[in-house]
Amino acid sequence: MSTSSIDKASTVEKTIDVDTLRLWLADDAELAVLDIRPSDEVGYASPLFATNIPADRLEAEIDRYVPRAVVRTVLVDGGDGVAQRLAERLAEAGRSEVHVLAGGIPEWTRNGTEDLPTFDVPGKDFSLGIRDERDTPSVSAAELKTLEDQGADVVVIDTRTLPEFTAGHVPGAVGVPGAELLLRFANVVPSPDTHVVVSCAGLPRAIIGAQTLIDSGVPNKVSYLHDGTRAWKEENLELETGATAVYAPVDHAAREAAAQRVETITANDTFPRIDVETAQAWAADPDRTTYLLDVRTPEEFEQGHVPGSITSEGGQLLGVSYRTIAVRGARVVLIDDLTGARAAVVSHWLQRRGFEIALLLHDFESGIAR
Repeated sequence: MSTSSIDKASTVEKTIDVDTLRLWLADDAELAVLDIRPSDEVGYASPLFATNIPADRLEAEIDRYVPRAVVRTVLVDGGDGVAQRLAERLAEAGRSEVHVLAGGIPEWTRNGTEDLPTFDVPGKDFSLGIRDERDTPSVSAAELKTLEDQGADVVVIDTRTLPEFTAGHVPGAVGVPGAELLLRFANVVPSPDTHVVVSCAGLPRAIIGAQTLIDSGVPNKVSYLHDGTRAWKEENLELETGATAVYAPVDHAAREAAAQRVETITANDTFPRIDVETAQAWAADPDRTTYLLDVRTPEEFEQGHVPGSITSEGGQLLGVSYRTIAVRGARVVLIDDLTGARAAVVSHWLQRRGFEIALLLHDFESGIAR
């Protein structure tokens, strides 16, 4: 057989059909599914809820998302053949387990999307399940406006990222990304009599944020704003723009309050605690993928972080984990400061989504981990 025939056979072998991908999504082996279409085409999430790395960035960024070259990886394109060419180049670079979904997204959705499996649990579906299970209280935009007009003691906490908050939020809201809620709560809401309304752009982060506060035992009345800023605009109400009110540095009293709430929310949670040496040994394990995710703010990460870790703002992990954790079945180490409030929030919810989680609490001033 000629070399060209061997190459052609190898290419055919690395192409899989829809039925095969369905089987792979249902097994327990490590799997990465990468949607390589342009980001503006993918939007919030593909039908697979897979990690989006556009084709023009894939070769430069794949090592960050899929650290081990031997992980079974499926490239999904728009049915334009781009995946095949990229798979061949990645194979030449030493990635021996890169496969292509024949026909791409058009073939995946050819018979509709109703019963299609997904790579990750869609954030909205997950949050609605939590809401229904816990009966999380809500208020409508009209109800919130009435409360404010009546001068009620109410504060709106927007749990999106600060750039999203800056782009537009309910007037008077305070920007506190979701994973920061327990750590910052005592500074943002000093009175137990204040009605706290948690908001985001729609539902997922607001529901999870509200239920986080409830599960942590805050004494306040807590609700989420149904449909968030979207509902506010649908009531013909104006959004406020700019970083008008965001969380401040955590004082000692707030950190002590956060530590108590961490104990409450984690009362039934059991996660192994590891040190830096163990985390780095796991990350170097040739037989298993491990992500070292620093769930503090990006600014804290820049000031100092554990070698080999990547910044992964905790609130985003809660809603769109597939954007960071591209390998299904990987171990996830959540890195936080010694209070562990951010890691507690993220692990409390991610465990419900099937992730294997360990915690690394690190004293970033002295370099001590526990």
